[in-house]
Amino acid sequence: MKRSGTVDLPLHGGRAPRWLFQRMVRLAGAVTEALIYEYGREELLRRVSDPYWFQAFSCVLGFDWHSSGTTTTACGALKTALDPEEHGIAVAGGKGRASRRTLDEIGEYGDVFSLSTKKQERLRYTSRITAKVDSSCIQDGYQLYHHSFLFTEDGQWAVVQQGMGRDQARRYHWHCGSLAGDFVTEPHTGIACDEVGKRTLDMTARESREARKASLDLVKDGPSHLRRYFRPSAQRSLEDFAASQERDFGLPAHHPVLEADITRQGWEVLERAYEIQPSSYEELVALKGMGPKKVRALALISELVFGAPPSWRDPVKYSFTHGGKDGFPYPVDRETYDHSIQVLKDAVEGAKLEKRERLGAIKRLKDFL
Repeated sequence: MKRSGTVDLPLHGGRAPRWLFQRMVRLAGAVTEALIYEYGREELLRRVSDPYWFQAFSCVLGFDWHSSGTTTTACGALKTALDPEEHGIAVAGGKGRASRRTLDEIGEYGDVFSLSTKKQERLRYTSRITAKVDSSCIQDGYQLYHHSFLFTEDGQWAVVQQGMGRDQARRYHWHCGSLAGDFVTEPHTGIACDEVGKRTLDMTARESREARKASLDLVKDGPSHLRRYFRPSAQRSLEDFAASQERDFGLPAHHPVLEADITRQGWEVLERAYEIQPSSYEELVALKGMGPKKVRALALISELVFGAPPSWRDPVKYSFTHGGKDGFPYPVDRETYDHSIQVLKDAVEGAKLEKRERLGAIKRLKDFL
């Protein structure tokens, strides 16, 4: 077969046209309304936290699988379509500036649901810690810019957030039912991206359990003990020997852990952590100011001092294209895939839509398959 050409499909800026977004809102409302009626609000949260279903849902709304904006626009359509008072489910946050209103909106919608102050504070904490984990505990080079927090009048929740790399996006899915006791032990229902990093610090991996424990012990011992691991040794290094021999061994000019890497404010954060004496790694990570540099430094020292190496395996689990028939980048999970599609198909068929719109949505779903 003659190849007539190739095409790259990069991420690009801009917004969905108003006419298209209005149509997406109507379709998203009809589909989710049917799904809630048939399966319940909690099932909608589970579906949104499933990368397979979410990608298919965005395609049904009008996107091709490769289009930019599937995450932000699909979540925006859901936020506009779902009425907390009518549907018993709210979507807080969103893209960019909207994400910074998440905590306030949780309070606003929480009042609509008559949630107690304690439950609202727990939901706010959940929003903060999920963003903190994906920006500090998983250091994969993707900067978070989108955070959608979905929750029901019963206090159940799901999170869909996305980060941007150089020319790729990465989406992180969470669901309250997937947590194994805390927010820092392989908590995701899925992480979707087309690119797998060669070296990614993942402090949420089960292999990082000892590194998490050692990091906590280091902080509880106090910053004064930590400082000695940052001071350069008086002993000559291999790099010094290379320089004296006028040879280039290709060694890095910067050691990954130096005292200069932790600023004065950074040491103040560690001092505050020492005074608080956090009882768990999650509590340590949740502290204000405990960002990626400090998490990384503690992980490296944990390996150096205690021989507790963290995981450097990229935790990405799904490609936006669901895998391939040839098993690349991984085999398709057919049972999960088929179930996700069937739930969405049932919802589309049961939605209150004109025949033309319903057929168009089902056709896009078939094209996606």
